[in-house]
Amino acid sequence: MQETLGTRLREARKSSGLSQNDAATIMHISRQSFSKWENDRGYPDIDNLVYLSQLYDVSVDSLLKDNDEMKAKIGANNIEIHEKPKQLKKVNRNLFQNRDEGLILVMLALISAIVPPVGILLPVYVMWRNSRYNSLYKTIYLVCAVVILISLWGTWIIVSDNFFQPQTHVYRVN
Repeated sequence: MQETLGTRLREARKSSGLSQNDAATIMHISRQSFSKWENDRGYPDIDNLVYLSQLYDVSVDSLLKDNDEMKAKIGANNIEIHEKPKQLKKVNRNLFQNRDEGLILVMLALISAIVPPVGILLPVYVMWRNSRYNSLYKTIYLVCAVVILISLWGTWIIVSDNFFQPQTHVYRVN
């Protein structure tokens, strides 16, 4: 009968005098993951395998021995782990590539500055709608902040002239 990686991991852990919980805590993983490794229901990636060999003070080669099937599975898992982020970036780029609404959002924010009360609320919506995949991502935030400040100033002028004591005086010229 061929000795599996799980049994070698269990023997190395026991010879080190550690429990599953202690070893899992040291490695910052769950005890359940550790149990899966020792029961051959899952395999550690190469980084965890190296960390286990350092923890148990044994070589990675002695953990893997001549188990070519295990080496192939670990290698395939590592390749898959490194390929997933690249695929996700490509999916995100393709997903948002045709949805660039940066220029529309900038124009909407600038036009909202014409009517001061609207210029306070609409740029907030524009900032909420903005995504980092827009071509003018940072510019939109800057334009919205400026429009909000100008609109606040314009709204204050309108409110103070109409509801507080107006400062406009009309004098008769002879």
